[in-house]
Amino acid sequence: MPEPSALPLADAVRKTLQTEKNAMDFYRTCARHMREANAIKLFQLLAREEREHASSFFHAYPHHDIPDFNAWVDREPQQPEGWLAEIGRNLATLDERRAMQVALEKERLLEEHLRAMAAGIDDAAVRAVYEENARSTHHHYELIEAEYARLMGMVHDSDMDIYVRE
Repeated sequence: MPEPSALPLADAVRKTLQTEKNAMDFYRTCARHMREANAIKLFQLLAREEREHASSFFHAYPHHDIPDFNAWVDREPQQPEGWLAEIGRNLATLDERRAMQVALEKERLLEEHLRAMAAGIDDAAVRAVYEENARSTHHHYELIEAEYARLMGMVHDSDMDIYVRE
């Protein structure tokens, strides 16, 4: 993603709005291709929350080239783009492990981007949208990380004291 200072505010918000839609499309696709019930629920939750993120950026976006948010956000991607490009067209072999690895990396990068954008925005209302979405993105990372650890049979942070004492 371009550096915050390289784009006018409206363009930056529009690009971030598209990124949130790409994340939602990724999570919807993952939910449809997972086999494990907890992974399906997690990806469905993340898709709903990414839709909410997109909505918050839509309301901060000063242009009217997206007249109907619901129609725009619900449009299926025509080709793998954004986050979906990472998993390609071979969805038959997409598993929970790969989907979560991609999601962890994408959420980490998105959080960094949102925080960098927020730091460079003078408009307090728009900056607040970026900051809130950065916090939520960090929470997404934590949710995915916990489910990945459970799925892979790893010790979760909350159980660490039990294992250390034994």
